[in-house]
Amino acid sequence: MTSKNKPNAHATKFVPETFDADYYQRFYANRDTQAVSTEEQQRQAQFVAAYLNYLELPINNILDLGCGIGQMLGALKVAFPEADCRGVEFSTYLCAELGWEQGSVVDYAGAPADLVVCNDVLGYLDQDACQEALANLARLSCSALYLSVLTEEDLPVCDTALTDMRQQLRPVAWYRKQLQQNFVAVGGGLFLRQPLQAAIWQLERT
Repeated sequence: MTSKNKPNAHATKFVPETFDADYYQRFYANRDTQAVSTEEQQRQAQFVAAYLNYLELPINNILDLGCGIGQMLGALKVAFPEADCRGVEFSTYLCAELGWEQGSVVDYAGAPADLVVCNDVLGYLDQDACQEALANLARLSCSALYLSVLTEEDLPVCDTALTDMRQQLRPVAWYRKQLQQNFVAVGGGLFLRQPLQAAIWQLERT
């Protein structure tokens, strides 16, 4: 277990080349070693789309920061066929292979989007960079943010054999403190930007 101010031994400074072909083969392509399946990311996207549609929030553009091989972005494009979808990726390898815009969640300065996705990215950042990234996510999110990140409290249910444990594990309370400045959590990794554009009953908030 790590403290909130000290990264894991391996969670140091990453360069784009860290996330090379071998990384994506192991954690995404190989079904025996993948951290998350295409089917799981499709279910995540379906949940996000269903909830936002229920709230009648218009989603005209989607920004996925750290889009990886594009599983979730592709599923969201199916759910919101009229939306403009942008994928931004830190990996030099994936940008060359799949044509993503290269950039970092820490300082990406592109246009804001109705829905911003940041899936399993923040754990690779040190403390200062993570705070900058969360502030940037608030700037970029017009209506909603889907955020997934491994925390200290997730270790008992995390399969460490299939998870890249080079990440920094922070307490969930640390993330909640940062996020509540700009977002309301509504469950399932979905956060709505304040001021809210839809009525959210108190019991629906987490």
